[in-house]
Order: sequence, then C-alpha cells, then structure tokens
Amino acid sequence: MPQSPQRLVLASASPRRLSLLRQIGLEPDHVEPCDLDETPRPKEQPRELAIRLARAKAALAGASHPGCFVLGADTVVAVGRRILPKAETEAEGRACLELLSGRAHRVLTCVCVVAPDGRDAWRLVESRVRMKRLEQPDIAAYLASGEGLGKAGGYAIQGRAGAFVTELQGSYPAVVGLPLYETVNLLKGRGFRLP
Repeated sequence: MPQSPQRLVLASASPRRLSLLRQIGLEPDHVEPCDLDETPRPKEQPRELAIRLARAKAALAGASHPGCFVLGADTVVAVGRRILPKAETEAEGRACLELLSGRAHRVLTCVCVVAPDGRDAWRLVESRVRMKRLEQPDIAAYLASGEGLGKAGGYAIQGRAGAFVTELQGSYPAVVGLPLYETVNLLKGRGFRLP
C-alpha cells in the first residue's frame, strides 16, 4: 500500500536555511517567509526570544499549510543578557561588531517542527563564538561588503566574518541559521520520512 505524500514547508526567508536543508538532501515543497514583529518583549531573555519566534513562525506558516510538515527557526545573538539586533543599517552593524570585538558571545538557534496533526516540537541549540579583536579597518572593510546587513549580530560566519572567528564551541550550522542534527531528529520524531 503506497504511503500518502508528505509535504515540507520552510517558514523562513533565509537563503542560508534553504541551502542548509538542501545540503542534507531536503527540498521544501514551499518556502513561506513569515512577517512577524521580532522585537524582544520587555525583560525577555535571549533563549526565550529564539524559542518564541521559531515556534511563532512555524505556527503561522502551519496555519496556511494544513496537513504539511512545517519547519521554523530563529537565531539570536547575545552578549550576556543583551540581545543584538539584526543589523539593518551600517551604524547598527558597526555597533554590533565593536561590541563583539575581542570577546565571546552566544548564538542561540531554535528550530521548531509542526507535524500535519498540528503538534509541534522544538530544540534550542546554544553555541559560543569568540572573535578576534577587530581593528577599525577590519570593521570598515566588512561593513563595505554589505554582508552583515540583515544578519543577527551584524555578521555572517559563513562569509568573510569567518576570518574573525578564533573559537567556536557548539554547532556551526546552528550559527549559520539551522542546526542540522536537531532538525533531522525533530522531523523524524514527528514522522517525516527522510530521503
């Protein structure tokens, strides 16, 4: 007896998340960017924000795609309890890089899977990244590339900023935007048949 078709929806506008899924042989049937206000709530901790946003993205896309597996994720960069923005301007990018220079920070990525029956499951992955001390020419050249715009913490580890990283403890794909080990296990745990 043939199994019923399964459909996978990626609730993200991130080309990096799509690329990471393809890296492990998964091609979503639909990509649905979610328009959410990602502003942290008063006193919201970095972990809480990543979990809330990943679950909200998956739920929002799931409401538009009943009967599908839906995958949502969110990445938060934090120094202590301070949540860094997704740098939308050069000034925000500079402020992030100056804060991250010569110190360690946390990258928290939550991935959430909503199954066709509406039940969800999520995992939070916390990685620790240390950057070298950045000189002003380093920062200026990076900002001129435009690579950090729209990225949590104002940088993309998979690009030029990889040369700034002196230490990484945790999951490299999670820092890029999608923890692959956890993603596969969540999908399998909810009954998704992997290729």
